[in-house]
Amino acid sequence: MIDGRTQLTGLIGWPVEHSLSPAMQNAAFSEAGLNWCYVPLPTPPEKLEDALRGLVALGFRGVNVTIPHKQAVIPLLDSVSPNARALGAVNTIFFQRTADGKTHMYGENTDEEGFIDALHRVGVHFGSSDSAIIVGAGGAARAVLSSLMKMNLKEVYVLNRNEERARLLVQELTAAQDTATTEVHALALSDDALVELAQTASLLVNATPVGTMPNVDKSVWPDKAPVPGHLVVFDLVYNPRSTRLLQQARASLARGVDGLEMLVQQGALAFEFWTGKPAPVQTMRAACLERLGR
Repeated sequence: MIDGRTQLTGLIGWPVEHSLSPAMQNAAFSEAGLNWCYVPLPTPPEKLEDALRGLVALGFRGVNVTIPHKQAVIPLLDSVSPNARALGAVNTIFFQRTADGKTHMYGENTDEEGFIDALHRVGVHFGSSDSAIIVGAGGAARAVLSSLMKMNLKEVYVLNRNEERARLLVQELTAAQDTATTEVHALALSDDALVELAQTASLLVNATPVGTMPNVDKSVWPDKAPVPGHLVVFDLVYNPRSTRLLQQARASLARGVDGLEMLVQQGALAFEFWTGKPAPVQTMRAACLERLGR
C-alpha cells in the first residue's frame, strides 16, 4: 500500500503506456519487502528537463529512461558512469541525496549487460568468425553495438534510415573502443541492403520500436524475401512477444529471440542499482509474462 514513506521510481519516455516495467519492478519491490513504487511517466521531448526537475522535487529515488530520451538526458545529469559515457546513452538514473541536502542525478546504462545476459540465457554465443546486422541507431542500438564489439565479432553493419545518424554512432563507439578488432560499417537502411547482408550474417538485431504494440503489423524485414534460415533474429521489442519480425523469422525456420529477457535482465540491474539488494529475477520475469498474458 502506498503511504507517506513510499519510495518512488518510474519510467520516463514517450510513449510509455506499452511498457512492462511497472508490473515487473513493482512485483520485485513486493517480493523484496520494500515499500517502493514504480510508475509510468509519459514525458514528451520538450518537457524532459522540466520532468527531471519535478522528479527531484518530488523525492524520486530513481527512474529508467527509454525512447526517445536515452541520449538527450545526458547533458541534464550531474554525472554519468564511464560505461554510459562511452555508450553515449543512459537508461537508468539514480537520484542521490548529498550531505548538503541537494540531489545528485547520476546516469547509468544497464542495456549492454542486459543484452549480453539475454543472449547467454537463451544459449546464443557469437565470436570472431561471425557478423551481425543492427537495424537502428538510437540508444538501444548503441548498447547492442558496444556488446558485439566486446564479443570481437568479425563485422557489424549498422543500418538506419538516417544514414548520417548511423555513421555518427559508428564513429563515436569505434573511438570509445579503440582496441576493438570488429569492423563496423554504417549504411542507409533499405530492403535490398538488409536482405543482401543477411545472407552471410549470423545475427540480426532490431533495435528500433518498429512492431511495438499497437503497430503489430509492422516489421523491419520486407515481405518480399524469406528470412535466411541460418540467421538468429533478436527483436528488442517485447510487446507483443511474438512480433511480425519474429513471425517472419520462424516461418523460415530461423531462430527468433524476443526482447523480454533483455528487459528482465536490464531491469534487474536497475533494481540492484537503486536498492542495493539482489533482484528477484524469477519474480520479475513471471510478472512480465503474466502481464503479456492479459
